[in-house]
Amino acid sequence: MKKICVLILIFLSISLQGKDMIELVESIPIETTLNNEDIRNTSEVWVEMISSAKHSLDFGEFYISHKEGDVLEPILAAIYDAADRGVKVRFIVDGNMYKTYPETADILNEYPNIDVHVYKLNEITGGVLHAKYFIVDGKEIFIGSQNFDWRAMEHIHELGIRIENKKLVSFYNELFELDWSLSAKDADTGALKSNIVLSKDLIMYQIKDAEYGKVNIIPTASNIKIIYHAQNWDEIRVVKLINSAKESIRIQLLSYSPLSRGELYGRLDYALRKAAARGVKVEMILSDWNFYSPRIDYIKSLHAIPNINIKFSTIPEASEGYVGFARVEHCKYMVVDDKEFWLGTSNWSKSYFHNGRNLGVIVENDMLAERVSQIFLKSWDSDYCHLVELGKEYERKETRE
Repeated sequence: MKKICVLILIFLSISLQGKDMIELVESIPIETTLNNEDIRNTSEVWVEMISSAKHSLDFGEFYISHKEGDVLEPILAAIYDAADRGVKVRFIVDGNMYKTYPETADILNEYPNIDVHVYKLNEITGGVLHAKYFIVDGKEIFIGSQNFDWRAMEHIHELGIRIENKKLVSFYNELFELDWSLSAKDADTGALKSNIVLSKDLIMYQIKDAEYGKVNIIPTASNIKIIYHAQNWDEIRVVKLINSAKESIRIQLLSYSPLSRGELYGRLDYALRKAAARGVKVEMILSDWNFYSPRIDYIKSLHAIPNINIKFSTIPEASEGYVGFARVEHCKYMVVDDKEFWLGTSNWSKSYFHNGRNLGVIVENDMLAERVSQIFLKSWDSDYCHLVELGKEYERKETRE
């Protein structure tokens, strides 16, 4: 990453006098052994961030799923409290998922100081708003695999990141404002899209955290049709990160597939195979939601490559019984050489990078990268993970409610 100067680069060095902060945030399925005592849980951090808002709260969410009395309730209460004290609250939710989960979005939209837009992105780019993030007062952001869903708080393994720095957050603010405009009921989406001028400059930041010291950060986003900085496109940055690996790559995802609507999507798959060919040790954890053909056949073919090992994770049911769309590894991140990592909202299939709205971040810092690697290894070495068996017939798992 330090040799990136060969590109046209805007490096924004941020004053160390302001308050910079970066924090890893996790959700752990209850009754599992995956908890990390030094990493705070999602619900605690979200309530803290929302309660700190003075002027604005902007949420970009795939959907909102809440039931009375669940663990999302204190988070929603904090949002209503913020609105009551005059904070302007805006939500964007995906149009397709809104059809499934309209109730809480409609209730929020009727509350004073809260506005909700339903984003029909499928009609604009053929994808969905799959991002999961929110911005506080234009200076602090949370990005992660956590959907705005009660299950994501206690029944799903998730990893996110909280970053406070106004200049860094301005990158994501710009995209939120674009999506807010595109999701308006009277939006001229064609004109709005045509006004996007792609810059060839790479946007990169440096912050200083009290615990981790200097941290280099590249904000990323998808898709290329609705971003402002081409070099910050998730697909480009992820591939470059894979290509930079010298010793190790560790990846954890809900799903992985190089097959897209009958076509082979090889950008990430080829990069991983080339890394293995040059001697890089590649390890990948995937959820047991991938047990169907032809996806699992492509996963097996990748696992068969020397230097590549893939494990499937199966999270056991909770004692309370079956919970639909839950009890699963849902994290989305990659650690390279224990020096830098990508963390985002995309699963690794073409549509997430080329059609939908997703956000991510690349972080260069040895301490943080090593900590994310330790999170990976905790799952990798757990009783929940098992190496792919090339000759095994895997039975598709029931996931619905």
